Amino acid sequence: MRNKILTLISAFGLVVLVSCEKDMPRYLPYEGYSFTELNENGGDWTPVLEDSGAAIAVDAPDASDSQAYQDELAEVKEAMANMTDEQKKAIKYWTNNPAIRWNEIALELIAKYNLIPGPNDDGTYTLPNPANPEGPPAFPFAHPPYACRALAYMSVAQFDGLITAWHYKYEYNRAAPYQLDEDIEYAYEENNIPSYPSDGAVIARASRKILTAMFPLEAEYLQEMEDENLESLLLSGGYVSSDIDAGLVIGDAVSATGLARASNDGMKNAQTPKAVSDSIKQAAYERFGWAWDNLEIPTRPVGLTPLFGKVTMWSIDDVESVRPIPPPQLDSQEFLDDVELLKDYARNMTDEHRRIANFWQDGLGTYTPPGHWNRIANEMIVEHKLNPLQTTRTLAYMNMAIMDSGISCWDAKYYYHYPRPIQMIENFETIAGTPNFPSYTSGHSVFSAAASEVLAYIFPDEAAKVRGWAEEAAISRVYGGIHWSFDAFIGTEQGREVSQYTIDRAKADGADN
Repeated sequence: MRNKILTLISAFGLVVLVSCEKDMPRYLPYEGYSFTELNENGGDWTPVLEDSGAAIAVDAPDASDSQAYQDELAEVKEAMANMTDEQKKAIKYWTNNPAIRWNEIALELIAKYNLIPGPNDDGTYTLPNPANPEGPPAFPFAHPPYACRALAYMSVAQFDGLITAWHYKYEYNRAAPYQLDEDIEYAYEENNIPSYPSDGAVIARASRKILTAMFPLEAEYLQEMEDENLESLLLSGGYVSSDIDAGLVIGDAVSATGLARASNDGMKNAQTPKAVSDSIKQAAYERFGWAWDNLEIPTRPVGLTPLFGKVTMWSIDDVESVRPIPPPQLDSQEFLDDVELLKDYARNMTDEHRRIANFWQDGLGTYTPPGHWNRIANEMIVEHKLNPLQTTRTLAYMNMAIMDSGISCWDAKYYYHYPRPIQMIENFETIAGTPNFPSYTSGHSVFSAAASEVLAYIFPDEAAKVRGWAEEAAISRVYGGIHWSFDAFIGTEQGREVSQYTIDRAKADGADN
């Protein structure tokens, strides 16, 4: 299984090898664990896109004393009796909370495709095209806006699907195979969550369909992962075939709902033609008297996703309502003081500042800043032993907040079109490259603040720690010479403000009751 992943990334070995160790694709070393809660009322929670937990029809299962069910139990026992070593490894890998594994698969793919297309021989650029994913260049370029959107849609589909699964689990209340047949030994920690529909099947199907839409060249690999996950559910002793089939019905439905929204959210227009990009830049210059210039050689004609700020948000109706205050005038004392601050950091770079800048860089060939916070969330989910429904709720709201904050950030970037330090400070050099989009506000700061606020809400005992990490991620961009200090500080405030809309929505979904 891990060999399949390594084969997928081998073509990009140079990019991976130069990344920090933390950015190397990896899997959390956890196995199945005992859940701290079962959330019997989870089917009554409010989904994000579906109308309710009962909105998707799932037929009642056969009774556990029926011949049909007894035949299914016999199928499980026969399959378990003939397991191979590879199947046993797969059961151990997928665990009783496979939402984390699918999140890790998403992070793997983001890192693999987070490669900016290079110039053609004549200095022009060809953009990745979803209508021709093979390229060249291959589709997609999984930059931070693309990454946060992919993670949000997958997590929301998972969460809505498990609300539906929980609704029917406790309506039909079918016990798991290992609870009905003493000859069946469950592979994980036992619990009293009903088996029908299979929550793992919901996760596998919804995740595979969303990720296939986002990474079309990975369709075959993702199908292999789904097949392995589904087989492991049966071989674990926790589900019969009809449990899994019912979960697939839900997974098909929630992924269709999510992909319908995605097709009309405006992302397809985010990367603009040069004429549109030039008009955005000219409007900013007329408005403020400044404009960001791309200093790449050869110059890339259009910055990264100028209209990502127009993509439909999850929890905010009008992106302008959360637009931050204007940055300092270029002749103001605040700006001049910041010039001296960045010069001082560059002249007196300490090992600690360099460490912080490198740790949070999350650049090309990595899972991006949104992916970094998903990894943090996964570790906390395992540490706090959340069940699959709680897991998907955490990831859904965090990734919704990250995406909304990113949309708000990109709105500010291209509305204000503020120059970066490398453009305004003569002979200035960064230690972490220069992103291909305007400076104000800092994406790292906004993404990190939004993610940390949701995690602080879910894990209040971790609040001080995650907020401290978000502030470190923000200042890391100043240490690296990528951003002005006000990009980072205002960006942090912006991320916190935007995330509160998501947190308010979470507080009203019924889970806290």
